[in-house]
Amino acid sequence: MSSFSDSSLSKKLNELNNTQQSIQTLSLWLIHHRKHSKTIVQVWQREMQKVKSSVRLTFMYLANDVIQNSKKKGPELTRDFATVLPEAYAVASKDADDKTKKSLERILTIWQERGVYDKTFVTKIKQDTDLGKNDSKPAEKTKKKVDEYVATKPKHHKSKSKHRDREPAVKPVAEPVTPVAVVPAKKKKKEDDLSLIEEIESMPNDPTSNTGDSEALVKRLADLEHSASSDAAVREKIAALPPEVSDIQHLSKVQDKEAAVKLASQVEEACILLSEYNFRLNAELEERKAVGKMLRDFIVCQREQLTEAENKVEDYKSRLEKVTNVRLELSSHIQNLPDLTLLPDVTGGLAPLPSAGDLFSLDQRH
Repeated sequence: MSSFSDSSLSKKLNELNNTQQSIQTLSLWLIHHRKHSKTIVQVWQREMQKVKSSVRLTFMYLANDVIQNSKKKGPELTRDFATVLPEAYAVASKDADDKTKKSLERILTIWQERGVYDKTFVTKIKQDTDLGKNDSKPAEKTKKKVDEYVATKPKHHKSKSKHRDREPAVKPVAEPVTPVAVVPAKKKKKEDDLSLIEEIESMPNDPTSNTGDSEALVKRLADLEHSASSDAAVREKIAALPPEVSDIQHLSKVQDKEAAVKLASQVEEACILLSEYNFRLNAELEERKAVGKMLRDFIVCQREQLTEAENKVEDYKSRLEKVTNVRLELSSHIQNLPDLTLLPDVTGGLAPLPSAGDLFSLDQRH
């Protein structure tokens, strides 16, 4: 893997294109050189201001990939990118079309949903740019379109025939109906547009699953730490692939058959490497969905148990309060009883009556 320098990074950013391979390759290279995070962020911001507006979204995709995939390695890049993202978003959203703005807003939403940056930071960026403001007044837009339609609607004049007035007051079938403002129903999100969290939440509950098995859940969560996305060795191999295998523009540099055969061999090896890695990533994604569903069911089960325990606590508190009230009433009643030792002697000096023990002893002697 090539060494890091300001010029080498500038060159790689200039060669960046809007393909997943190009973005991920450069992202891996940047994460590998994360100790130069401050320089990386400065050069990235500088070069993004130089490129055309259509290319700035690609720079944001690169930043998104670096920010999310570098969290496991260290917080340097995530922290340093946060210092320039507000200004970078202002540059990227300037003169951008609606499609680009939606993509930029989607990146912010992903950061907030996955806890990359907090809600305050994301909201501040949205407020400082014009993202999300296009659809701020959908009702007014709908009303305006309806008003325009009504204004331009051709008028239907009454027939000049006088005998129509003598016809029954029944509206003909062919009579056009005045249009009514109907707000179109909100389209249901396609499955491909759902985030991972939304997809997991939409999964049906499985009554046969053991939702209380915390040990199995912990084990599967621990296994995800060694998944394909954490395989640094393979990611570095992908990052080390020559640019000729991913950029079709380099084909013009092939001058002879030997170079073409060599390039074909490199492309074949790259295809095998990427196919295997993509297969592992797909398997990891399915495993993450399964673990996410398992975690969701476990949380639901724990919440139900917590609710049941809270109800029991409230019941026992009520019983304790009743017992305490009886205890207080009993204590008060005992205090109000007269003290027999303070009563006057009404026996007239007579000897006290023998006790039951004395009578029993006397009976034994006789």
